[in-house]
Amino acid sequence: MEKVIIFDTTLRDGEQAPGAALTSEQKVEIALQLERLGVDVIEAGFPVASPDDFKGVEEVAKHIKRSIVCGLARCIEKDITAVFDALKKAVHPRIHVFLATSKIHLQYKFKKAEDEILEIAKKFVKFSRDLCDDIEFSPEDATRTERDFLFKVIENAIAQGATTINIPDTVGYSYPQEIYSLITDIKNNVPNINKAIISIHCHEDLGMSVANSLSAVLAGARQVHCTINGIGERAGNAALEAVIMAIKTRKDVFSGLETNINTKEIYTTSRLVSKLTGFVVPPNKAIVGDNAFRHESGIHQDAILKKRITYEIIDPKDVGLNKSELVLGKHSGRHALKQRLEELGIYLTEEKMEHVFKKFKELADKKKEIFDDDLLMLAEEEIRQIHKVFELISVRVITGTDTTPKAYVKIRYKNKVYQATSTGDGPVDACYKAIDKITKIPTKLISYKLDALTRGKDAQGVARIELNIRSKQIVGRGTSTDILEASVKAYLDALNKVVLSNK
Repeated sequence: MEKVIIFDTTLRDGEQAPGAALTSEQKVEIALQLERLGVDVIEAGFPVASPDDFKGVEEVAKHIKRSIVCGLARCIEKDITAVFDALKKAVHPRIHVFLATSKIHLQYKFKKAEDEILEIAKKFVKFSRDLCDDIEFSPEDATRTERDFLFKVIENAIAQGATTINIPDTVGYSYPQEIYSLITDIKNNVPNINKAIISIHCHEDLGMSVANSLSAVLAGARQVHCTINGIGERAGNAALEAVIMAIKTRKDVFSGLETNINTKEIYTTSRLVSKLTGFVVPPNKAIVGDNAFRHESGIHQDAILKKRITYEIIDPKDVGLNKSELVLGKHSGRHALKQRLEELGIYLTEEKMEHVFKKFKELADKKKEIFDDDLLMLAEEEIRQIHKVFELISVRVITGTDTTPKAYVKIRYKNKVYQATSTGDGPVDACYKAIDKITKIPTKLISYKLDALTRGKDAQGVARIELNIRSKQIVGRGTSTDILEASVKAYLDALNKVVLSNK
């Protein structure tokens, strides 16, 4: 069997999606899950971009033991040095350097001739190789680059020590047949291509990133760049879960090929990334969407009961889902809760289990039925529990169509209880103004979003807000069956993050 290397760039290209900013701690949490998933290469970030990005890469490098940890750099000495410094504690480090090669980029971005670009690529690939044995080189916008020049750039990059050549469809411009032709031409026209692994990096601008990636594999690429849930800049990147399950499911097409991915970790990984980025997975998303393994049509249901493969080409268990449903409610005990969590891939210590069970009982008193997403949220909140500087005790609002909303908020801060009252343009605004009176932290609300975590009128609300606090963009999240409480928790979550980051 021949291996297809899975290069996950959720923490770099995925995080570049507007609104997806992650803390260093969250990056480590996702990286550890990616390692459990079996990802070969984890691109942890762009170290030179900011001190926080540098710290994120550095922290991931410290914690990951089996996967290769990679950092991105432009063909600039300070970028490459920043990656090298951030990866000093990595067991398996990789420096990924990129340089635009298309005429569009050369004319409008660099204003340089092809010969100059060629010399820059040679110089900085060599500089990188002098620091690290594992070097990946990407000719940015490769699919819009003239092929003869592309072949020349690739040949010289390999000659200077690049061990992986990544072909980016940077703006999602290409289509499957064109990608197949491009990879084939690279294999046939770059004399030393056998000394490097060919990689592919596709974007979703025309909706073909997964198809293009798979086409590259069929042509001979043996590394695929992808992200969990397909998140990324603009329309996103090739979705890891779709690429993996296509290779696994269509063995007749991808004969003799395999990956290291433990597919039973796919669903858990998908939901973790969704919770931490705040990006809800669309219900119709392939493999990981809520409707991916649901059947409403009576004809479909009858056929499924007779033989699953009539309408399901993937066994839900293969991606970490259990088709049978254990209904949990207020009369359920610890054993039933523990069993269902373990079926979902969540294993808790006795102490954490006790905390989750208490929260579960509180939630069950408010809801008729507890769904899997409710349980995952409870468990993940416990796993990711951080110290709360400001903790909500109670919130009460008087409002109505003919009444100015008035909020009464109680908060615990340093073992003391503080309370404040305020009016506002709406109930949420009134609560936030009351909190501001207590915390004295100047804030500016940039965005506010509220989603239902599960179906049903008693579903938990998930509030996601983005604040500007002391020139920093801070994201806060909160959940509750009471949307007002969820909104207040999200606000306090953001305030806690900024206070803790300044300690």
